Amino acid sequence: MSDQNTRKLNSLLAELGDTRLISSRWLRAHGYSNSLVARYVNSGWLVSPVRGVYMRKGGRLQWEGVVHSLQVGEGMPLHVGGRFALSLEGHEHYLRLGDSGTINLYGPARPPGWLGKLSLEQRFEFLGRGPFNLPLLAYTAEIPEKTLSEQGLTWHRVAVGPDALICSTPERAMLELCEGVADATLVYEVDALMQAMTMLRPQRVGLMLSHCRSVKAKRLFLALAERHRHAWLPHVPLDGVDLGRGKRALVPGGRLHPTYQITLPRDLDEHLA
Repeated sequence: MSDQNTRKLNSLLAELGDTRLISSRWLRAHGYSNSLVARYVNSGWLVSPVRGVYMRKGGRLQWEGVVHSLQVGEGMPLHVGGRFALSLEGHEHYLRLGDSGTINLYGPARPPGWLGKLSLEQRFEFLGRGPFNLPLLAYTAEIPEKTLSEQGLTWHRVAVGPDALICSTPERAMLELCEGVADATLVYEVDALMQAMTMLRPQRVGLMLSHCRSVKAKRLFLALAERHRHAWLPHVPLDGVDLGRGKRALVPGGRLHPTYQITLPRDLDEHLA
């Protein structure tokens, strides 16, 4: 192998580390021809867990490394949100039984097809852009925390790996979760999570509400927060927050919330632990 190819290989292995995946598209864009990649595979430097994606031989295939690869390596504006983002913040005990391995991804475009073919214990669920009208960010490892914070996002470092991930803050994740509520069972689950949201930041809640396009999500969020009498709720700035007009019949036969005009199940208290 020439000195130039040796340097290219060493640079690639350093880029990969122990948990990173790299796509064929990335390799071509960075000057690694198909024949050169094939040579690395045949020589035992790289392995291909699924067609079109590579990792270092002996590397660890973990969901954290996969998400980091999509966000920072591939530059895809996908973030971990909703229910799974809340589990990363320590609310695993509120996850649906048997569903703790479902990683909720939000973004403007679907992740690559190879994502669903990886041999992982967890599975990925793509939920689209979610309920927000925020501008898109170009994800890089250098995005400052302040920039992410303005969109209700944050860097989250998973304890078992070295890679930081871009995830929803609890304020954003709760609204993402509220948008997907379509029946009483899901209201019970979101209500149990809302009961635990004692430390939400009112200014950030107000920011997320002002950028949220879903009237249902906003009304449900506020109605459940009021129901649990959270101390932060009176400090949430609601100027400019559009809560729509008229009543919202979220649950047939439910009780209409007097302030936020959305129906909630009559037996909510019976479903709290």
